[in-house]
Parts: sequence; C-alpha cells; structure tokens
Amino acid sequence: MAIGKVLGCAGFQHSAVPTLREPVRLRAQCRRRGKTVSMSVQKTSKTVQQAEKMSQEFRQSSSTPLPLLHQVADALVQEMYAGLASEGGSDQLKMLPTYVENLPSGSEKGLFYAVDLGGTNFRVLRVELGGKTGQILSQEFKEVVIPPELMVGTGKDLFDFIAGTLASFVDTEDESIKAHFVQSGKTRESGFAFSFPVRQTSVKSGIVIHWTKGFKVDDAVGKDIVKQFQDAISRSNHQIMISALVNDTVGTLAGGRFNFDEETMIGCIIGTGTNACYVERADAVHKWDEPLPKSGEMVINMEWGNFRSPYLPRTFADETVDKDSVNPGDQWFEKMISGMYLGEIVRLVLARMAKEAELFGGNVPVKLLERLTLGTPHVSKIHLDNSPDLDVVAKVLKDVFEIETTTLEERKIVHEVCDIMGERGGRLAAAGLYGILKKIGRTGKSRNGSKKKTVIAMDGGLFEHHVRYRSYMEEALQELMGSDAAYEVALRLQNDGSGIGAALLAASHSHFK
Repeated sequence: MAIGKVLGCAGFQHSAVPTLREPVRLRAQCRRRGKTVSMSVQKTSKTVQQAEKMSQEFRQSSSTPLPLLHQVADALVQEMYAGLASEGGSDQLKMLPTYVENLPSGSEKGLFYAVDLGGTNFRVLRVELGGKTGQILSQEFKEVVIPPELMVGTGKDLFDFIAGTLASFVDTEDESIKAHFVQSGKTRESGFAFSFPVRQTSVKSGIVIHWTKGFKVDDAVGKDIVKQFQDAISRSNHQIMISALVNDTVGTLAGGRFNFDEETMIGCIIGTGTNACYVERADAVHKWDEPLPKSGEMVINMEWGNFRSPYLPRTFADETVDKDSVNPGDQWFEKMISGMYLGEIVRLVLARMAKEAELFGGNVPVKLLERLTLGTPHVSKIHLDNSPDLDVVAKVLKDVFEIETTTLEERKIVHEVCDIMGERGGRLAAAGLYGILKKIGRTGKSRNGSKKKTVIAMDGGLFEHHVRYRSYMEEALQELMGSDAAYEVALRLQNDGSGIGAALLAASHSHFK
C-alpha cells in the first residue's frame, strides 16, 4: 500500500529515503483542500539512540542520590559554623547578622507602610494589622517605574523620587486614618525592603556596598541607606519613620511567622536568584561583639548562593554557564538551583546533542546556538507537558528555536533533559534546607513517635510556578528527614515576602510598642 494512502493524504511528497548516516525521519507534506499540512513519520534510529545515550549520561552526571545530598548538607553546615565564628571565616557564606531579633508574633496591630526597592520598579504598601486576630485586615500598594536617569544619577535625586512617591501614597489615606495619627500623636512607621548588597549596622541602618541590577548611584555607596532615605522623607515635609531595614529573604521569614500557625524558622527564596535566612541562637553567633539581644535569637542572612562544594554534581553545562557569567567562580549553588540559569543549562545540553547526535537533523538550528534564548518559564512548560504527543514541547521548540518539525522521540529527549535539571535543582535546594535544619537541631529522630512541626517560608517564581521542581524538592526533603524524624517539616509559599514582610518587621520593631 502506498504510504500516501496509509496517511490518508493525496499527492504525498517525501524526502529521499535516509541513509544510516542520516536521521531516520521522513518529512512529509499532505495537500488537503488546498492547505499544506506538515507532519513527520517517526522511526527509531541511531541518531535517536545516540541522543538517548547522551541523555542517560547527563542524568548520571547530574544525579543526586541520598548519600550525596547528606554530604552536600554537611558541607553547608561546616561553612555555616565557619561564617558564624568570625568575619570572613567562610569564603562562601557571609552569615550576616540582620539585627532582627523580634519576628512578628501575630499580635501586631495598627497601620504600617513599606517601601520595596529591588529593581527597576519599586512599590509602596499600606498594611493594616489586626492584632490578636493575627490577620492582615487590609493592604494596598502602588507600583512605580524608576526613570532610567535616576538609576545612574545621585542618591539625593533617587531617594527624593522614592520619598515623594511614598508621601503621595500617604496622602491618599482615609480621613479617619489621618485623624487617628493626629489624635494618637504617633508617627507613621515604614519598613524598607532594600534588595541590594548592604552591610547592616542595626535593624534600621546599613551601609551600601555596591549596586546591581542596572543601578549605579555611586555617591550612595559607603553611606547609610536608611539615613539617605530618611533625609529625603524629611524633605518631602512628611513625618514617616523607617523602623526596619530588611532584605527579601528576611521579609519572607517574617511573613511566615505572622501567617502560619506552626513555628517558622527559615525563609528561602528560589526565583531568578536564591538566598536563605534562618533563626539562630544569638550566643552561637561568635563574631557578634555587641550585647546579646534580649530575645536570645538573631536572624542570619546566609547569602547561600555562593556555597560551593566538590559534592555538587557539576556538568560541562555548569562549567560553561559559570565561565560565561559576570562572576566566574562565584555563586555555584545559585547557578545550579535558581531560575536565571536553568534554561541556559538545558539549552547547552540540547545544543551538544544537536551537534554530536544530530538530534534535530543534520543542521544544528541557529537559534539553539544563541545564548540565553531558552528561559526557565519555557523549561517549566516543557516539564509540565503530559500530552501524548508532547505538543507543548513542540510549540516551545518552534517558538524559541524555530525548529519547525520534530519527532516524538526528539520531544521525549527534550522533556527528559528538562526533568533531569528540575530534579537536580529541587533536590539540591532541599539539601541546603536540610543543612540549615541540621544546624539548628531539627533533624533528630523521634523517641516516642510524636512529631513537632517546623515551617520553611518560601517565595520566588521558580518555587511557585515550576510544579515539578517543587515536588522534587519536597520529596527530597522528606527523604533526608526520614520517616522517624522528630520534626515534620513543611514548605509553605509566602507570597510578597519583601513588601509585606517589611511592613510586618516595622510593626514588630515599632517605636510605639
């Protein structure tokens, strides 16, 4: 029977029968009612077999068995101890005291503001806390784009703009709120979420180390960021006191403490980048040379993205990503588990398969060789595709790399590579969190079968939206803890950690408590 009849097509045309050196893939065109329909006839070939072999080898080199995860966790704990012992004690983890000793308890009450500056957009928020109800009664926000010239201008101009926006937002208060502040004699208080490198000197002060994310406000470097902002607020003729300076990770932890019934001990962000903070015993921070806080606790900002260890299963793709990055040799952990790099690692693996195994035909797709073309959202879409023919995979390959036609076997290989990277990233992130839990004594075994609960507050687009990544992370954490663990650990999404968290910390460190 003619192949055209088998396919139900008239006027069937196909390419020459491929040799063993060519991909065994028949490209077909069927003309039906004046339209051209593209399709492919799929056959197992040496090309596919070679690509599958490369995929298996990549999975092996990226594998994260349980013993290796324990080694990664132990290496992290060792660096944590070193970083707490002395300034610069670890060349990987900064282990920065945040001066946050009073996390929200759920009893905070009143109206508080927050300013969240973390990129080219910033937000101002107004949050009303319900006191003993432990609820956020209301929240409003305004998002504003920072003019490009202010991102490379002077500190005065930048903070006058931000303070002016905050002042205008305050002016939109209901008359009853304005009357409350007049009658009580209290000053409005705000938290300040500042997600740039800063050396914190108190809960409401910190020295700018340098700028990132396209900012270059040179005259603000080496100065107290809160004082610069507070001075700008004064110039706006408004009375608003900055009560807490926080980064986004600490804000996520604060939000978890306020929102979740169980005890929240860790805040972690896994998005474009990654970081974690946790609640440490104050007397364990040996480099702390000030009086110990009355609470006996101190939140530590780890800056864990720079963690590195020979136990981390790095591949040729990781080496290439590192070499081509703006900070070669740094941020190993971040480059292996965060969203900024996941898509690029997958692209590099597929490009090698295309070159060495002719995965997508004899000619390597030009777009596949271009850096940073495949984003992590694309990887997530591919990974979540469970359609019989992997239609989403085909669409992503077409939209991103302009690969018009692919076989099911090829799409399966692409899906497999995304799964490998999602599994590795999620399991390594779990090992990092297990290391923190181990440091604070929450990985022991239960003696009587009862379990206490510990919550890890999570934020970040990769954790929130990449479902398979999150599943691998949760599964690995349970493996590490074991069925007989004394603590039941839960990962809970805490949206908008930086903004809401800054307002909550302004409340817990209020001058009017």
